[in-house]
Amino acid sequence: MNFNQSVRLSVLAGAVAMALPMLASAQIKVGITVASTGPAASLGIPERNTVSLLPTEIAGQKIEYIVLDDGTDTTVAVKNMRKLITDDKVDVVVGTSVTPGSLAMVDVAGETKTPMISVAANAKIVDPVEGAREWVFKTPQNDQLMAGALADAMAKQGVKTLGFIGYSDAYGEGWLNVMTEAAKAKGIKMVAVERYGRTDTSVTGQALKLVAAKPDGILVAGSGTPVALPQRELKSRGYKGIMYQTHGAANNDVLRVCGKDCNDMILPAGPLLVADQLPDSNPVKKSALEYKTKYEAKYGEGTINTFGGHMWDAGLLISTAIPAALKSGAKPGTAEFRKALRDAIEQIKDLPASQGVFTMSSTDHAGFDNRARVIVKVVDGKWTYQPDL
Repeated sequence: MNFNQSVRLSVLAGAVAMALPMLASAQIKVGITVASTGPAASLGIPERNTVSLLPTEIAGQKIEYIVLDDGTDTTVAVKNMRKLITDDKVDVVVGTSVTPGSLAMVDVAGETKTPMISVAANAKIVDPVEGAREWVFKTPQNDQLMAGALADAMAKQGVKTLGFIGYSDAYGEGWLNVMTEAAKAKGIKMVAVERYGRTDTSVTGQALKLVAAKPDGILVAGSGTPVALPQRELKSRGYKGIMYQTHGAANNDVLRVCGKDCNDMILPAGPLLVADQLPDSNPVKKSALEYKTKYEAKYGEGTINTFGGHMWDAGLLISTAIPAALKSGAKPGTAEFRKALRDAIEQIKDLPASQGVFTMSSTDHAGFDNRARVIVKVVDGKWTYQPDL
């Protein structure tokens, strides 16, 4: 072998060595940040658990999931997202569990042109679909959709006046706005408004004010186990009206923490929560039961909740979009593929999921209609479908 041949072989060997990590990174990477710890851990833990049920290969392409915990901290959620995009080179980000963190992540999605699927509920995460929000989707139902269901139920139950206690953050404020509007449309007057923090240990003052206002019903606008605090306090202060919660309370941990004080509370929820009780004609029942069966087979009977369902549905959106994105010719790990994936998610139509049926568009990045909500009542410590409400 002469010198020139040796140089050529060395260059070729170096090129092959450099290509190996490029080939390895050709798999599709999904970055995930959820609140596995902190005040929203009862949301983030089932979301994290659900990742283990998502497909690891789609259209012949390996899928890698990189899961981080943000501790229900907005700053950490943003930091995690930047790490996933910059260091791990993910193609899409899913997260986070709560509204404040998700809202903060929206700008990062737009700045880096990375598709993001939030598993938090507030409509402002995706609405209006412009600027950075063109890159953002979400799987939980919009607050307006659920507030409308609550207002309908309240009207059927003869509620004329309503009290409100919600988180002192974007989640609570969003619910105050949409519930006030939905209630007004049904002739229901908001007569008392109180707020509390996710980590508060007492709401005695707020409860006393609400009881003094004597509303026909009171709505607690929170998520996860912290919703039990005002629920229990109001009951202990002798409130006899109807207690309502948002879909943020659709969690078995809430029932565990709240105990008998949660009996008779009413909330809107995704169909997944009462999938077994739905009629066979419900278009969501089959897909909801598929997830429920897989989750409970791994984590135990009765462990299912709607928050894990939001992660399952994010996985469905990604799984459905990947084949279309690959057909564009773009390669995973590139800006072109991220754009193709975003476009493919936006074009999804009539996709049954665990919580509803997705139909995305250039003006709707939530994609749900009335099929994504049911009214549920807690009866003897169990979620009970209320078809008449």
